[in-house]
Amino acid sequence: MRTKDTYLQARYKRLTARRGPLSALAAVEHPIITAIWHMLTDNVPHHDLGRTRFAQRDPERATRRAISALNQLGYTVTLDPLEGAA
Repeated sequence: MRTKDTYLQARYKRLTARRGPLSALAAVEHPIITAIWHMLTDNVPHHDLGRTRFAQRDPERATRRAISALNQLGYTVTLDPLEGAA
């Protein structure tokens, strides 16, 4: 079964930009094997972390990455925090 918006897809896309497709694929194999081991050993179903895992883990880094990408495209970025957002 093929799915979209998964943790592994997000990880692969992030690694592909730096390492290339083959190295990224090899790097993604490890979490797949680890997940299979835990599913078989602990008899638990697979729980995907989701494609937003990286942004949730370090939101400041995700913000810097987005600003950097827009700057490279030639945009000037001004950040205004949302009302009610913590």
